[in-house]
Amino acid sequence: MTKTNISEYLPEVAEKYVDKTAITFRNSKISFQELNELSNFYACEFRKKGIQKGTKTLVMLRPGIEFIAVVFALFKAGAIPVLIDPGMGVKNLLNCIKKTKPEAMIGIAKAQWVRMLFPQYFRSVKTFISSGTGSPFWITKIPDFTSLSLSDGKYQFEIEETSLDDTAAIVFTTGSTGPPKGVVYTHRIYITQTEIIGKVYDAGPDQIDMPAFPLFALFSSALGMPCIIPDINPSLPAKVDPKVIIDTIIVHNVSFSFASPALWGRVCAYCIKNKIKLPTLKKVLMAGAPVNPLLHTVLKKIISEDGDTFVPYGATESLPIANMCGSEFNDTIKSDISKGKGYCVGKPLPGISIKIIKPSDDVIEKWDNSLSLPDGEIGEIVVDGNVVTPEYHNLPEYTAMAKIKKSDGTVMHRMGDIGFYDKNGYLWFKGRKAHRVLTKNEILYPVCCEAIFNAHKKVFRSALVGVGPEGDKTPVMIIQPVPGIIPIYGENREKFIEELKELGAKEKHTAGISEFLFTADFPVDIRHNAKIFREKLTIWAEKITQIKNSN
Repeated sequence: MTKTNISEYLPEVAEKYVDKTAITFRNSKISFQELNELSNFYACEFRKKGIQKGTKTLVMLRPGIEFIAVVFALFKAGAIPVLIDPGMGVKNLLNCIKKTKPEAMIGIAKAQWVRMLFPQYFRSVKTFISSGTGSPFWITKIPDFTSLSLSDGKYQFEIEETSLDDTAAIVFTTGSTGPPKGVVYTHRIYITQTEIIGKVYDAGPDQIDMPAFPLFALFSSALGMPCIIPDINPSLPAKVDPKVIIDTIIVHNVSFSFASPALWGRVCAYCIKNKIKLPTLKKVLMAGAPVNPLLHTVLKKIISEDGDTFVPYGATESLPIANMCGSEFNDTIKSDISKGKGYCVGKPLPGISIKIIKPSDDVIEKWDNSLSLPDGEIGEIVVDGNVVTPEYHNLPEYTAMAKIKKSDGTVMHRMGDIGFYDKNGYLWFKGRKAHRVLTKNEILYPVCCEAIFNAHKKVFRSALVGVGPEGDKTPVMIIQPVPGIIPIYGENREKFIEELKELGAKEKHTAGISEFLFTADFPVDIRHNAKIFREKLTIWAEKITQIKNSN
């Protein structure tokens, strides 16, 4: 590994591909050489404003060419971009800013006005730079890239010397389990991820990418892979207009794409209904939540005949660590999933070691091989490798719970997930450790139980929660029926519940579930709109149960 700064990829691809289009967004395009020069220009301007090596810089820009160039510029300067998903809501956003204490801020007008309305959360920020129109006149504004003369070598910048283990960025989790937390990324991690994406998924100059998740465009640019950024709200993939995605793929001959399974579900439904094929699309990546094998099957019917689907498994703290291809879902694996064995997430990626340990809510200070459980035994998933992030920023208590120190000083990450290895070396996911339902007699795993009830033709999706005291929870299965089924009252409701009970009775682990609630929609994560916020559902279920019992 010769590189020590993730931004070193960009000058290399700029020299190699020069005039080849790097990014297309709306009606704008920029070549790899122009993108490199634009990031050089921004890096120079940022340095003049005091943004230098180690400066934590809050980036609040919309997806697009400018966002990619700004982040690469900060990497080049050795600064630390702080990336927070605005979809988490103003309160969470402001609390994340306060915890991180950034020293600089680069943002659109809306972000600048938010800062002025809530100055107490931005006290650490000394340098302000705006983008676009509408910001207060006294704030320094970076020019739009279309107003600059790029590609003539005028803008040069010597990349700041960094080490592989220097902090490269702070990226916040969505807060689907606990509060949003700032995850520390090093240059080593980004470089490792770039190499994995290039080798495992064949991402590179021969592909045309459509990243529905904005940060993925950074990897595209580093790998010399032209990318078309779709004109959608990346925080609402479950509500995306499928025609926008389909038109983007067809017009630009997209061959590679990473997006939420919620987005692909909408695209598939539209394509099937309207008999549309996407023959240029060869590699479809999905992440954020377990993906129903049926979605893989349907996707393969509409994409290129030699195309495939992929689910990289991991978390913001360690990604990717395993991979499952749609073509690997054989009849045995599909059957095991449908019977509630769990969800198969594939095999560990090259350079990644995944262990299963006994589930614990205690801090584990040091790793010992004796902690590892044999294949087949169910336990907590722990990962080791160069994609493992070292800590949460300014959250030592969470870091202590999530990391296990190794003898060489590096750490392993506790995924917070429960799983096991099967006899063929496949890793299976059974749900989050925090979402297990511990009854008086058994432990129920969400993914395993939900698979049984999701088989009902009237069920869109389901979520298992537990109500009552710890260790003596009553399992409650919350059902989101397919659109048009709700409202369910009287005899229809009772008949539906009886059908669900009959389904549950067929499997040992669901036979004891007798409480069912119905809702028109589930609260989901802001990043992928696929991960269910079971904590919110639990509070709701407890209230409903209390009302029912009081009557």
